Amino acid sequence: MDLLKMVLNAAGNQSGGLEQIANSVGIDQSAASSVLGQLVPALGRGLQRNTQSAEGLEGLIGALRKGNHQRYLDEPAALADSGAVLDGNGILGHLLGSKDASRNVAAHAASQTGVDAGIIKKMLPLVASLAMGALSKQTSGGSQLQALSGAGTSNLGPLAGLLDSNNDGQVLDDIISLGRKLF
Repeated sequence: MDLLKMVLNAAGNQSGGLEQIANSVGIDQSAASSVLGQLVPALGRGLQRNTQSAEGLEGLIGALRKGNHQRYLDEPAALADSGAVLDGNGILGHLLGSKDASRNVAAHAASQTGVDAGIIKKMLPLVASLAMGALSKQTSGGSQLQALSGAGTSNLGPLAGLLDSNNDGQVLDDIISLGRKLF
């Protein structure tokens, strides 16, 4: 799965989330899209790291099932609510681990895009909320992740790429390894 494509498609074409994020931090959509191009892969790497442990995968499944994150795609105005920032900060804590890591991601994105790091720090929780919304939508609220204990990879759909931890193009070996940790 390409989390960036999922988020960009969801943000730009389907929901207006990109416009909402851009407006909330006072930049144009082109700049916001460039920043997304830097932030989402970092979040994807954090998500991949997180799902390598049984606890991380269980936490992700729980968050997707209970978090109602899809609302950020269905109702982009929800990104303007303070709850979106709180959700996003919680997501960032799980995916990146610390405020220092978030600051480093923002600083790197600033160096790559020319957008002020302070603006990117404001965007980061909103982008995290939007990314979880896209992931929630793609996994039917986490139910496809629950299928990890089932046979085969076809149930994983767009998650296959995230779960390919050794980037060998094969998910089954990674799922078997993860399954051993779960059981």
